[in-house]
Amino acid sequence: METPTVPINFVPATSGETFKVGTITIRIMEDGSRTEPPPHWHEMHDETFLVTQGTLRFHALNGQTVDAKQGDYVTVPTRSPHTFSNPYDEEAKFFNTYTPAFYINYFKLLAKLGEEGKPMNPEANRRAMAYFATIGVADDEMKVDKKQFYGDGDGDGEGEKKVGGA
Repeated sequence: METPTVPINFVPATSGETFKVGTITIRIMEDGSRTEPPPHWHEMHDETFLVTQGTLRFHALNGQTVDAKQGDYVTVPTRSPHTFSNPYDEEAKFFNTYTPAFYINYFKLLAKLGEEGKPMNPEANRRAMAYFATIGVADDEMKVDKKQFYGDGDGDGEGEKKVGGA
C-alpha cells in the first residue's frame, strides 16, 4: 500500500480565514454567536463542541437540555436532533468540528445570505441547511422553551444572550 501524502494543517493562533455570519465572527482554523441555529439534525456528518468559555445549553428532543461548561465536550452524532443556545449573561465560546469537513461551506454560504452584524434570518438559515444535508426540526417537536432559547423576544436586546464561535 502506498503511503498517503495528505499534509497536516497548521493554523497559528492569529491567522485563519475569518468571515461574519450575522452577529458572529467565524474563524476557520481547519477545513475539516450569536448563532443559536434552528433545531436540526445532520444526515452526513458528526459535530463536536469543546466549550472554552462560559456555558452552552444544548437542546435535544423532548425538551432535554444539557448545560456544557468550560472544558466540557459535546459530540452530536449523525441524525441526532439538536440545537444550542446561551441563556446566561456570560459570553460563551467554543471550538467546533465537523466530520467530514465539507460542512464549513454551510457557514460560508450563510455569510453570503446574511447581513454582517445582524441576526441571521431563520428562513435563510433553513434554506442553507438544505444544501448541506441538514434537516430542520420543528420547535414544538424539540419542545424548546422559546423564551429561554430566543431571549425575551421584544426586540430591545434585553434578555438576549451572546454565543460566539472559536
